[in-house]
Amino acid sequence: MSKNKFVCIHGHFYQPPRENPWLNTVEVQDSAYPFHDWNERISAECYSRNSASRILDNEGRIIDIVNNYSRISFNFGPTLLLWMKNNDPDTYKAILEADKQSLKRFSGHGSAIAQSYNHIIMPLANERDKETQVIWGIKDFEHRFHRKPEGMWLSETAVNTDTLEMLAKHNIKFTILSPYQAKSVRKKGDTQWKDVMGGKVDPRRPYLCKLPSGKSISLFFYDGPVSQGIAFEGLLNNGKVFSDRLIGQLDMNDEQDSPQLMHIATDGETYGHHHRLGEMGLSYCLHQIENYEEANLTVYGEYLEKFPPEYEAQIIENTAWSSTPHLERWSDNGGGNTGGHPDWHQRWRKPLRAAFDWLRDEMITFYETEMGKLATDPWKVRNAYVEVILDRSRENTASFLKTYAKKELSKEEEVKFLKLLEIQHHAMLMYTSCGWFFDEVTGIETIQDIMYAARAIQLTHDISGKDFETHFVKLLEKCPSNIPEHGHAGSAYTKFVKPSVVDMHRVGAHYAISSLFFDYPEKTKVYSFDVDSQHYEFHEAGKYSLAIGKAKLTSEVTWEENLISYSILHLGDHHLFGGVREFNNDESYLEMKEEITEAFTKSRVHEVIVLMDKHFGSHNYSFWHLFKEDQQKILDQVMLGTMESIAFSFNNIYENNYSLLQATKELGLAPPKPLKYCSDFTINAKLEKIFKEDDIDFKELNAVVESFKRLEVKVNKVGLDFLAEQKINSLMQRLKLAPDDISIMNKIDKFMDATHKVPLSPDLWQAQNIAFQIQSKNYQEYAEKSAAGDEQAKIWCEYFKTIFDQLNIKLTENSVMVHS
Repeated sequence: MSKNKFVCIHGHFYQPPRENPWLNTVEVQDSAYPFHDWNERISAECYSRNSASRILDNEGRIIDIVNNYSRISFNFGPTLLLWMKNNDPDTYKAILEADKQSLKRFSGHGSAIAQSYNHIIMPLANERDKETQVIWGIKDFEHRFHRKPEGMWLSETAVNTDTLEMLAKHNIKFTILSPYQAKSVRKKGDTQWKDVMGGKVDPRRPYLCKLPSGKSISLFFYDGPVSQGIAFEGLLNNGKVFSDRLIGQLDMNDEQDSPQLMHIATDGETYGHHHRLGEMGLSYCLHQIENYEEANLTVYGEYLEKFPPEYEAQIIENTAWSSTPHLERWSDNGGGNTGGHPDWHQRWRKPLRAAFDWLRDEMITFYETEMGKLATDPWKVRNAYVEVILDRSRENTASFLKTYAKKELSKEEEVKFLKLLEIQHHAMLMYTSCGWFFDEVTGIETIQDIMYAARAIQLTHDISGKDFETHFVKLLEKCPSNIPEHGHAGSAYTKFVKPSVVDMHRVGAHYAISSLFFDYPEKTKVYSFDVDSQHYEFHEAGKYSLAIGKAKLTSEVTWEENLISYSILHLGDHHLFGGVREFNNDESYLEMKEEITEAFTKSRVHEVIVLMDKHFGSHNYSFWHLFKEDQQKILDQVMLGTMESIAFSFNNIYENNYSLLQATKELGLAPPKPLKYCSDFTINAKLEKIFKEDDIDFKELNAVVESFKRLEVKVNKVGLDFLAEQKINSLMQRLKLAPDDISIMNKIDKFMDATHKVPLSPDLWQAQNIAFQIQSKNYQEYAEKSAAGDEQAKIWCEYFKTIFDQLNIKLTENSVMVHS
């Protein structure tokens, strides 16, 4: 094997922040169905898959499961990892574990590198934001991976000399760029530079970039054509072809065996999300290279240690991988678009950035003035604030305040301190690059950035009463939309952003309304707010219900507190009417409670509404003031009776006309559409109900499956596949906890057999992982007992072989799940 020929595959794993800026949570996104949101969907399709990817034999059977992250170079967006830790902890742990394994594999150099914090275009940022982005990216990395990062990924590989200076200042050793960002190169010691513009740089070696400050940083220019080939030439369709293409870029005829590094960089989502099963193409490629005699897998840090740069490079200033010089894609109309609407302009890009720049600069002055009253060095405080973002526990935040405040703070000053930092937090989040990348200013990515700006504006107004919103909206009016009904971003702000703004009253309204439907404990959490219920009464009268109470709300983020009183009237269905206000005193609260309760108990509904106006004034709320996440849950509750009635009617129609449906099928005739719809709905609903039950009624399941076949029912594949997947995973988890329980194995076998007959194609990824774990831990023991004549062990082995077959896994003597 050559000692000097290496391959490195880098994956940039990132999703734009999707959290509601007021609730600190990702709300339900209907377009991601059957998943809750797009983070969850992409994690299921890509991030988790790469932590346990399959290697197949020639018959398409699984022979091994591997963690791709331990064999490639990768970076994860810090904001994505923040989401993943809370919402997909198994994948999160697998990523951290992969880096630990890679340290052993690559001579003490880990697979993971850092990223500038929230994916801003660094050359377009001011100096302070550049520094905070690098510091936050490093601190986030150290918090998760428990080591210092060697490299840092720059958002969109956007670079200029100032950005490289900032990386070098904070001891970042290298970054990765596009070959089209290289200007000139020369061998160390030479005086003449060679022009390599147009992507002519040799990507097979590292380069040293000497900086004006006297510092330097190493640059890796990835192989552009092969990186692009992964996305557009189908290289992931065949792992062998993929590995051959990578190795084929190395000069194997080099008699001196000089060091060479073939490396590529792509979006990590390519491996499984953009290209279905792409993670398996990657796994097989890595498997082939590991077994290839002429090249070795490596990561950038290891390669740099073994082969320090022998060449120097200069960059083209203010470029990115996908942009012409001056970064027009994120600053002007000339930067191109996604191609989905070739006739659309992007004239909104420049004025949008100008609007954000104005807001940022106004808030710099405001922040320095106000934070200067509370802390010695306002910008040092901001650079450290990531410590709180990473751990918002009361204890950690209190420790942070004590460390950085220049005096002992009052309760009001603590809130102000945290609000000032959140202003700066959101003033950086509003520059997240995705807001400019796409074609339309009213698209979800751009609106998300504008929502961050709105949060910063609201917090500034809370502290000072200053109105930044009016002028900001005027600036947004200069951002023309491609959609006539919107006109400009100022209009979109009024339509989409302004209604999303949340204050303490709105949080209180959500809590009060939802208390009619959810059985909250006295102390609970509503998104990023702690709620302490100090009094609560619930009354019912026929279909009407009434909730009256008072509660203390506390923001987990800013520590702001608000004691509210409320009264909510439910008139049935989605008809809700209520009031929320700040708590005045016990006397006025008691008066409100007694007057409204008396009117309600006497069924004077109109009087209840009048009294709510009297006691709450303009602070009135309805069903539409619930946060989106719970609107659907509560609507499902209030519609439950209606839906059950519809389902009952459809079932009657189906059962009373079953013979007619069968007759039309036998005669080759199409049944009446209303009758066909009722039967399809009913049979799908029956199967859905069975899948949701804790214990499966196999007699009923088989009868429903037979109906699917007999009546050629149109299957609700998306929903039923998802439920079948959950049921199989649940059964496999039960088997993992009780591997000797043959009855569970029997259920798994029968259930999977039924899904094949519908036919359904549930995702078996998690079930396969569990099967591999059980096999590696338990199979050998049972196989030995079976060979010794143990009948129960023999039955266990036969069932397990059947399950492996159902899961498309090849059972061999050394089938062992590989975690690293």
